[in-house]
Amino acid sequence: MMTPKSGLFLMSSCVAAIAAVGSIFELSSGNPQLGTLTTGIILAASIPLTGLMFYAAVRDARANQ
Repeated sequence: MMTPKSGLFLMSSCVAAIAAVGSIFELSSGNPQLGTLTTGIILAASIPLTGLMFYAAVRDARANQ
């Protein structure tokens, strides 16, 4: 059963995944709006955050079954 807590984790995972994909597109365009360094930092932070938040959402949902 999905709880509000696991829903929040899942939403965070989705937002981080969208940020990662957006950063990849920005970097591949050749001229990122926020600069290469900032966009690279966002990409580097959002990839592990996506997995971590998804894992937390699944773990919380399983614990509340």
